[in-house]
Amino acid sequence: MPKIESGALRKLTAELDEQGNVHYQMPIGDASLKLNPLIGKNLSLTFEGKILCCHCGRKTKKSYSQGYCYPCMQKLAQCDMCIMKPETCHYHLGTCREPEWGEKHCMVPHYVYLANTSGLKVGITRHTQIPTRWIDQGATQALPIFKVQSRIQSGLVEIALAEFVADKTNWRAMLKGSAEPIDMIARAEELKPKIATKLADIALKYGVDAVESLEASVVDLHFPVSQYLEKISSFNFDKTPTVSGTLLGIKGQYLIFDAGVINIRKFGSYHVSAEFG
Repeated sequence: MPKIESGALRKLTAELDEQGNVHYQMPIGDASLKLNPLIGKNLSLTFEGKILCCHCGRKTKKSYSQGYCYPCMQKLAQCDMCIMKPETCHYHLGTCREPEWGEKHCMVPHYVYLANTSGLKVGITRHTQIPTRWIDQGATQALPIFKVQSRIQSGLVEIALAEFVADKTNWRAMLKGSAEPIDMIARAEELKPKIATKLADIALKYGVDAVESLEASVVDLHFPVSQYLEKISSFNFDKTPTVSGTLLGIKGQYLIFDAGVINIRKFGSYHVSAEFG
């Protein structure tokens, strides 16, 4: 008999083992469904027509910022524009929506890194989100190159590097297979001198210890995918309430079915039933 779990979706969680293999779980209601053992098996997800805000529990017709109702999206610091564009952080101006949240999440060490997703890209993450951030982006290689003291500083370094390397992932290309391996350390050494002037400006404004150049090791990640798709079709619960088929793999925040893919993080707070086994 098939097994069924039901409840609100949350973003996929994952662990990286010592060999660099990614092990996924899908939080659904009070359960956490282990996904790796389901690869090669049939999985069916059905949207039950209910979305409850992940912060206040209010029923909402639309999910904002991957799981919030509109009022929460408007008032919470974690939904502010500076989360997407860290260089616009306005904590120092005294206008942070939630100063205590900002102190805990933004005024803490961040890393600027290079990752190989659909190719080389630059990104940032809090020190507590390594390697989670790399897994969420579907990176097969990652290398921290700078450590900074706050989120706004990480954004400024990222902008400087984005003049020379992409700061976004081509998600369709990422889901078609693993990008060709890159000599990450060599690329880092090529890029650092190119932003020396910008780094000097940041140090002048925030102090000589604001940006620390790192000599780290490359992290290799291996995702549980048995087969990639040649053509990427994206499922959407708002248009197709039931998504089902053979689960071919998981990469980033995407479930890869034989007929298409779905970004689980996009549908946070959607109440669904999962049938599997």
